[in-house]
Amino acid sequence: MVTTVLKREVGLWGAILMGLGSIIGTGVFVSIGIAAEVAGPAVVLAVIIAALVAICNGLSSAQLAANHAVSGGTYEYGYKYLNPWLGFSAGWMFLLAKSASAATAALGFAGYLLNAFHLSSDMLRVVIAFGVVVILTAVVLSGIRRSNVTNMTIVAVTLTSLLFFIVVGLPVAVSSGMDHFVPFFAPVASDGARTPLQGLLYASALMFVSYTGYGRIATLGEEVKEPRQTIPRAIIITMILTMVLYTFVAIVGIGSVGADVFGEVATEQAAPLEVAARSFGIPGGSQIMVIGAITAMLGVLLNLLLGLSRVLLAMGRRRDMPHGVAQLNESGTTPQVAVLVVGIAIAALTLIGNVKTTWSFSAFTVLIYYALTNLAALRLPAQERLYPRWIAWVGLLACLFLAFWVEQHIWLIGIGLLLAGLLWHAAAQRLSRPGNASRP
Repeated sequence: MVTTVLKREVGLWGAILMGLGSIIGTGVFVSIGIAAEVAGPAVVLAVIIAALVAICNGLSSAQLAANHAVSGGTYEYGYKYLNPWLGFSAGWMFLLAKSASAATAALGFAGYLLNAFHLSSDMLRVVIAFGVVVILTAVVLSGIRRSNVTNMTIVAVTLTSLLFFIVVGLPVAVSSGMDHFVPFFAPVASDGARTPLQGLLYASALMFVSYTGYGRIATLGEEVKEPRQTIPRAIIITMILTMVLYTFVAIVGIGSVGADVFGEVATEQAAPLEVAARSFGIPGGSQIMVIGAITAMLGVLLNLLLGLSRVLLAMGRRRDMPHGVAQLNESGTTPQVAVLVVGIAIAALTLIGNVKTTWSFSAFTVLIYYALTNLAALRLPAQERLYPRWIAWVGLLACLFLAFWVEQHIWLIGIGLLLAGLLWHAAAQRLSRPGNASRP
């Protein structure tokens, strides 16, 4: 008989490391530069705004995961606390958002790698990104225990490089005074039509995605030991650590080379922190950032492959996706078919080759996803609630507000794909009716 229940083998620190591995990567190494292009120096404020919204969402995710500890995240919460249509919408938007985010991470990895060798080739960047997705898909297929060991190594290297960036770069940023922060609210946009407020809100939406790796912890619901205690603690600790780290990195990065350089390098080379490190005047400093960025992108890819496959697993169990994706390996630790499907999808998205496009699309879809998370948290019974209702209200309204500040064609595509997913859901429901008795 095929096993369909995952083993609980992840503790508190394992969950925190998975959260850090999912969060600290594309956001800090690439998206700060992308956000700087649209907000200028005000990107520092965007980092803080995004963190506050993410904390509200993290607390909503924590109490939902503590009371409903299964793989699938808001997809499962939507079914339990809202309705099947909103539940499916959450799962579908998660798959879209995080697949685009993973593709951005792969392209960022390729960008930093090429920058280290002073190479610039759009075609080569795409080829390298495609290849690394294939390799990490094989790592995840080998089982979560080996993936945890890989993840711990990646997080350690990444955090070391970022601490180096802050400690060495802070004096450089301070020495420049306020030169790179004046004017703070500047109309910065490639088309010249975006106001400072529009740029700030757009940048906040972009930076929000940089914090959303905490959802990776919630999707581990079936694999975490003592989930009611472990999941909330892991999410809160991870969010605090990340917020402090991001704030200092943003201040040092903008203060050392300026928002204009960050934006240009992010869009053209996807390596803003490496360029900032060159201004420190420390031999080997830029190479340290390259190593940190490369390992960080690997960490993001690794954890997104894990998280996406678990959501696809849950959707397959409920037959919102073909039931074959719910099949696990013989040891019951890896949804092997789901991992393969997710890996193929991410690899295909790397062919877009544009980090701003993939990251902006991820911003819209992930904000809609977390709006549904907060909506589900509002439906928690009083006895299951860990935090005040106003936290979920703030998270819900902030997500819906920020989502539509990305470029119009991006959110129009996102809405179109959501409608396409709902049509598929309706068809799948109709086709599965004769077999409803076999459904969980």
